[in-house]
Amino acid sequence: MKVSTLPGIGAGREKTLKGMGINTVADLLRYFPRDYDDRSDVRLISELELNISQTVRGTIASAGEAVTLRPGMSIVKFMLQDESGTLELVWFGQPYLKQQFKKGDSYFFTGRVSRRARLQMESPEYVKELPPAGIVPLYTLPKGVSQKMFRKWMRAAIDAGVSENANETLPAVVAEGFCTRQEAVSNIHFPESEERFHAARRRLVFEELFFVQLALMRLKGAVQPGEKVTGVGLQPFLDRLPYSLTAAQESVLRDICADLQSGKRMNRLVQGDVGSGKTAVAAAAAYLVTEAGFQAAVMAPTEVLARQHMKQFSEYLPNTRAMFLAGSLTAAERREAHRAIREGGARLIVGTHALIQEAVEYERLALVITDEQHRFGVNQRAAFSDKGSLSNLPHTLIMTATPIPRTLGLILYGDMDISTIDTLPPGRQEIKTYCVDSSYQPRLWAFMEKQAAEGRQVYVICPAVEESPDIHSVTDYAERLQTALPNIPVACMHGRMKDKDAVMAAFSQGEYKILVSTTVIEVGVDVPNATLMVIENAERFGLSQLHQLRGRVGRGKHQSFCVLVTDSKAEHTKERMRAMEESGDGFVLSELDLKLRGPGDFFGVQQHGLPGFRIANLYRDMDILKEAQKAALAVYEGVEISAEERRLVDETLVRIL
Repeated sequence: MKVSTLPGIGAGREKTLKGMGINTVADLLRYFPRDYDDRSDVRLISELELNISQTVRGTIASAGEAVTLRPGMSIVKFMLQDESGTLELVWFGQPYLKQQFKKGDSYFFTGRVSRRARLQMESPEYVKELPPAGIVPLYTLPKGVSQKMFRKWMRAAIDAGVSENANETLPAVVAEGFCTRQEAVSNIHFPESEERFHAARRRLVFEELFFVQLALMRLKGAVQPGEKVTGVGLQPFLDRLPYSLTAAQESVLRDICADLQSGKRMNRLVQGDVGSGKTAVAAAAAYLVTEAGFQAAVMAPTEVLARQHMKQFSEYLPNTRAMFLAGSLTAAERREAHRAIREGGARLIVGTHALIQEAVEYERLALVITDEQHRFGVNQRAAFSDKGSLSNLPHTLIMTATPIPRTLGLILYGDMDISTIDTLPPGRQEIKTYCVDSSYQPRLWAFMEKQAAEGRQVYVICPAVEESPDIHSVTDYAERLQTALPNIPVACMHGRMKDKDAVMAAFSQGEYKILVSTTVIEVGVDVPNATLMVIENAERFGLSQLHQLRGRVGRGKHQSFCVLVTDSKAEHTKERMRAMEESGDGFVLSELDLKLRGPGDFFGVQQHGLPGFRIANLYRDMDILKEAQKAALAVYEGVEISAEERRLVDETLVRIL
């Protein structure tokens, strides 16, 4: 049933809704509110407070007054009164409202109150009667669609009684104890009471998590055969290392060895803080595979990082012929690389997404290693995994320096085995972290100058490319810094630049002493000489992202520092800054970040390949998640449900995946 079948939705609005991912009435009903406005507290005019949104009931005391400020811009004013006083109601650019209200009519008005010449409420929403519970849904909407308009469409959709959303999707044995789906959908949008709202939300959160968990169980349960990698010992590899592996690295390596020898395809995520030694573990896996006569491929999200991996893996595996493949190669170099990969002369292949292009054919690809996997889309990863010419799909090993909270890992990586390197190698120095406000800028720039004079290098992170109010931009900051420190070479880098890899390479080689950048350096090259990280507008970043950025320094033998700059007085910002000053543990910070920010923006921006949740909050809904996992496991293991229930479960899984 198309959304255009609802009253008030013509071709233009249908196009707008399509841009929101809403094509059908069922899609509309699955577009849940982002928040709710409790309008049950109806105040007298004399009780209204300034600068907050409130609800008042009154009688229209005057005919509407319309004033044209300029062509296309008008103001409509009415006076509202109740037993305690009067209030001016003002709307901009809505001249038709002059005919909306008649003297003597009573309405409820909700809006923000200010005091100008008189007490005033600007652009209030209005209704004749409040909903039963006084709770009104608020949605995330594009420009041109008002909350009132959208609620009207939603009400029409609920009244239409769309079977796709009214029918049960949960088997009876699972749905026991929950309200019906029809009640849940109706009360999540228009709660009849606070109790019914909570029951509706619990039902819909459970349903969402139940189906995600069941889907992941099916994916993980579909065990695929993998090449058996046997007959190779790790000792020669370990003997060449200039250090001993930590206990955490050894534990993860045992997991990987067991996977490779099992005959089942490995699908493992290795997570660990920056500098915890993930690359050494991945190189050990590549050693086992290449020594057994197979090929291993390593893919990184940028060419700079890919070249760094080429250097590191080549040092770890000096006797293995390695081949580099990226977009910057000449046609002749690319042909030679393709030939060596196809004929098996290259046993270790390192590169960017060029590794998954159609022209690349592998002889015996048995292991795929991807770095910072949330930077790659799901389709890219799948295409890489399907590149092998062997009868079995290649083993997959994914490295991430983003410590994933356990609760988030249960959802995001439920189809994978997860190994954690939770200790740093001995000798790693603590990065001293401080939070200051913008008044410290002269001292901060002097400290940058001192670091550069001592031969060290500095990162400065700004959240924006172009200047905007109260937000530092990379271009403006770099210009001002270069003017202030004319004898120190300053580089500027951001995502819109075509030559950012060249800038990063020049910085890593020491040509620039200070690099002013956006977060494109978050997944970046290893620069051991960088000892100072300055993050401007630090309040605009999540804890996990701040920790990732901090990890760009502290990679050499010199003491390193991180300075967080913010003028925000918000309590939640202060809490996050204190956490950064007090803890260098990425796992502790990731749990706190999930609590403070929620899963939707855990990675700072919505990354490719991460599922979005319509209603579940993985931190707040942990108890429901456990219930959903238990129920999903029962259905997966064959608890008795009817054929019709099984069909509905399968249909729902197809729709959400």
